[in-house]
Amino acid sequence: METHEEFTWRGRRVQWSRRGSGPPVVFCHGTPWSSALWAPFADALSSQYTVHLWDMPGYGRSSKDDAHDVSLAAQGELLADLLRHWGGPPPHLLTHDIGGAVALRALLLHGAPVASLALVDVVALAPWGSPFFRLVGENAEVFQALPAALHEALLRAYVSGAASSELTASELNMLVTPWLGPEGQRAFYRQIAAADQTHTDEIELLYPTVGVPTLVAWGTGDTWIPVDRGHRLASLIPGARLELFEGAGHLVQLDAPVALTASLQRWLDSVSR
Repeated sequence: METHEEFTWRGRRVQWSRRGSGPPVVFCHGTPWSSALWAPFADALSSQYTVHLWDMPGYGRSSKDDAHDVSLAAQGELLADLLRHWGGPPPHLLTHDIGGAVALRALLLHGAPVASLALVDVVALAPWGSPFFRLVGENAEVFQALPAALHEALLRAYVSGAASSELTASELNMLVTPWLGPEGQRAFYRQIAAADQTHTDEIELLYPTVGVPTLVAWGTGDTWIPVDRGHRLASLIPGARLELFEGAGHLVQLDAPVALTASLQRWLDSVSR
C-alpha cells in the first residue's frame, strides 16, 4: 500500500510517499526535476524494497515559499532530519543530479544514517553550473518577471537539452509542469539562483572518507555534467563501482530506463543481502 504524507521542517512542507516492503530505499531527485522522474523506478523496485519518494522544498509538490532557503546546504540538513524522522534501518540512497550533493552532505556533514549510495550523473565535483545558471543568478528577478509564455518556452528548451533522445510530450510535460504558474516560475529561477559551488567544494575533500558502498553511474552522452566527472568521482570514493550508459544523456532515467533499472536492481541486490 502506498502512503502520501507531509513532513514539516522549519516552516517548509515536504511531500513524500512510501510503498512496498523490504529494505528501505530513498530516491533523491535533482534540478530542475522532482520525484516524478524516479517514480517508475520506485514502482519497479517496490516488490522487494520499501521505497520512499520525496520532493525537496522548492520543487515538485513540496512548498515553494519565496522566503525559504533552497540551497544545497539547507537540503542536505533537511534530508538528514527526514531520514531520522522515518527511522528504521539505514536506507539505500538512489540519487541524481544535485540529489547526489544533498545526500553526500547529509552523510558527510550531518551524520545521516545511510546503508549505501548510488550516484547517478550527480553534481559533486567542480566546476559545475552552466552560463545559464550564472546569468539567472545575476538576474533572477528579471527572469521571474518574464511573461508566462516566454518562461514556458525557455523552460521547455532548457529541459529538453538534458536528454540525448527526443522527449515525448508526456515526459516533457511531467518535467515542466511543477515550474508553471506564478509560484512555479518564481521557484524555478530561485532554485537556480541558490546554486552555489561552495556547497560541493566544502565536501569534495571528504569523499575519500565515504564509508558506505557506493555506485557511480553515468550517461556517456551527458552534456550537462560530462562523464569525466563520473570517472573522477569514482576514483575519489574508496571501493566505488563505476557503471556507464553508452549514449545516454543527463536524463539517463528517460534515455536508458531499462538499463538503469537493471543496474539499480543489481546494485541493491548486492548491498542489501
